[in-house]
Amino acid sequence: MNLRTLLLGVSSAALLCGFANAETLTIATVNNGDMVRMQGLTEDFTTKNPDIQLEWVTLEENVLRERVTTDVATKGGQYDIMTIGTYEVPIWAKQGWLVPLDNLGADYDVDDLLPAIRSGLTGEDGKLYAAPFYGESSMVMYRKDLMEKAGLTMPDAPTWEFIADAARKMTDRNAGINGICLRGKAGWGENMAFLTATANAFGARWFDEKWTPQFDQPEWKNTLDFYVKLMNDAGPQGASSNGFNENLALFQQGNCGMWIDATVAASFVSNPKESTVADKVGYALAPDTGLGKRGNWLWAWNLAIPAGSQKTASAEKFIAWATSKDYTKLVAEKEGWANVPPGTRSSLYANEEYEKAAPFAKMTLDSINAADPKNPAVKPVPYVGVQFVAIPEFQGLGTTVGQLFSAALAGQMSVDDALAQAQSVTTREMTRAGYIK
Repeated sequence: MNLRTLLLGVSSAALLCGFANAETLTIATVNNGDMVRMQGLTEDFTTKNPDIQLEWVTLEENVLRERVTTDVATKGGQYDIMTIGTYEVPIWAKQGWLVPLDNLGADYDVDDLLPAIRSGLTGEDGKLYAAPFYGESSMVMYRKDLMEKAGLTMPDAPTWEFIADAARKMTDRNAGINGICLRGKAGWGENMAFLTATANAFGARWFDEKWTPQFDQPEWKNTLDFYVKLMNDAGPQGASSNGFNENLALFQQGNCGMWIDATVAASFVSNPKESTVADKVGYALAPDTGLGKRGNWLWAWNLAIPAGSQKTASAEKFIAWATSKDYTKLVAEKEGWANVPPGTRSSLYANEEYEKAAPFAKMTLDSINAADPKNPAVKPVPYVGVQFVAIPEFQGLGTTVGQLFSAALAGQMSVDDALAQAQSVTTREMTRAGYIK
C-alpha cells in the first residue's frame, strides 16, 4: 500500500467517524417560503459545523402547531428546535417548556432586534426564549393596474369602506379575477388571525374587562357580516379552505385584485421568478373604520429550543446561524436583497441596498411599529395580543371559533348562528378555566 492510498483510507475513515459522531438536530418548521429557502441554504451551516447534521420536519401551519404543542407540553424530546410564534413564546417560557438562549455568540447583536419583536420573545426574567427568523405585521397588497382600471387610487391608509368598494369594482369573474382574497381556512393562526385583527378595527374584542366573551355584541356582528358579504361578492370560490399559502398562490397567479395578509408575503408577490404580477404590486396599511385601530397584527416566526431536547448547545449554534446578520447577507448573495427574511433587525431597515431592492420595506416597518399588542382594541381589554389573546386557552378556543366562522363563510350556517355558538362555547370554556367567576 502506497502512502497516498494510506492517507486516503485514513481521511475516509476520519470522515465516516465524523459523521458517526455527528449530532443530529431534528427541526420542526412551517412550510412557508422563507423556511423552505433556509433549508436550501443550510450547507453553509453544516460545512462550518461538520459535527452537526440536520433533519427537517416541514409541516402545514395548523399541523405544526398541534404537533409541537403536544411534544413541548409532554417534554417528549421529538424535536431539538421548534418553529413557534409570538403567541407561544411567553406562555411556554413561563411554564418552563423552553430553554433560554443565553449563548448565541458575541457577534449576534441581540440589541439590533426590533424592540416590538424582541419584547414578545422575552420572558419575565428578561431572557430571550426564542430568536426571530422573520417578523411581520399585515398590510394590503394590491394590483396597481386593476386599481387604475377601476378608476380608483389606493390611499396609503385606506378604510374598510374603500377596500370593499374597490374589491367589488375590481372583480371580473369571467377573467378569473377576484377583487379580494382573504383567509377563510379555520385555525386560530389562520382565519382567526385575520378576523381578530379586523374585528379590532370594527370596535370588537374577544373579552370585556371581566373576561366575558363579546361575540353577542353588535361589533362582532358587523365584522362577520361585512366579511362574509364581501367574500361572497368579491372573493374566490372555496375561500373557506384558503389560508396564507393558498391566497399567496392565487395572488401570484393573477387571480386577486387585493390581498390583505402578512407583510412577509411582499417579497414573494414582487418576485418575478415566482409571481406573474410582480411588476404591478402596490402596498398600503391595513384598513380601519375610523375608530382609531387598524387591522394590522404583530407576529414573528421564531426558532426555540424545547426543554425536552438533549442537544441544546448544538441547537443554539444553529439558531444563532439562522437568525444572524450573516444569514441575511447569505440570502442577499444567493437570492437578492428583496428576498431576505424581513421584520427582525433594525440594521436591515437602515441598509440602503435593502431599501432600494424592497419597495415594501417602509410599509412593512411602519405596519410593525403601528401594532399595539397591549392596547389592541378600541375598548379596554384584559389581555395582550393583536390577532390572538395571550392565554393558554386561546389555541383551542381560537380554532373552535375559527371553524364556526369558516362554516359561516362557506354558507353552512348563518352569521348569527356562528356568533351564538362562538359565544356559548367561549363562555363555557372561560368559566371552566376560572376566568369568569
